[in-house]
Amino acid sequence: MEAVLSKLFADYEELASLADQAFERMRRGYGDFIKCQLHCTDCCYAVFGLFPVEAAYLRHRFDKLDQVVREAILQRAEQADEDLQRLQEKLARFADDSQMQAYVMARERVRCPLLNEQDECALYSFRPITCRVYGIPVAVRGKGQVCWKAGFERGDSYPTFDLDAVYRDLYRLSQELLKEGAATDMERAGLLVSVSKVLRTPFPDLIRGKLD
Repeated sequence: MEAVLSKLFADYEELASLADQAFERMRRGYGDFIKCQLHCTDCCYAVFGLFPVEAAYLRHRFDKLDQVVREAILQRAEQADEDLQRLQEKLARFADDSQMQAYVMARERVRCPLLNEQDECALYSFRPITCRVYGIPVAVRGKGQVCWKAGFERGDSYPTFDLDAVYRDLYRLSQELLKEGAATDMERAGLLVSVSKVLRTPFPDLIRGKLD
């Protein structure tokens, strides 16, 4: 198990490195349009989920933090889970209106529990790929998206990071992870889980797809 996890995490880190390289290329070519800077936390309030392999990797890194730091993060995770529950209730009111649900999701703000009181990420070096490319144009479900603070002009054409392709790789790695963990439901390879839930779920459960 340890050898397989090490290989899967190495493959995941390679994907993260590709995201960093894409961001750096955009910074060199379109630096004036990128507004990311120290203590800018807009992406830290975005609502998104992690594939199982990314969840396991983040939890693995979380477990290496100092106990006092972990306890503070877990307290914030409880609040984040409460906020996400309220969001789920709000979305339920628009169960038959996918467009309205997308509108609500895009405007919802939930503080990531990894964001500390100094407005810094406690696991910045190991942050999810979504966080790494937040400030540059990305393709999600074939549509371009970018941080609202960025200076990229609507209607103009820019190099775009293909998040859809990364998601396919994360799904594949997640299938390998769950297979190694003897998961009973391989469909969970496509299940996206919030950072707060990941941090509150025991690592063995993450690699077995037990998230209920």
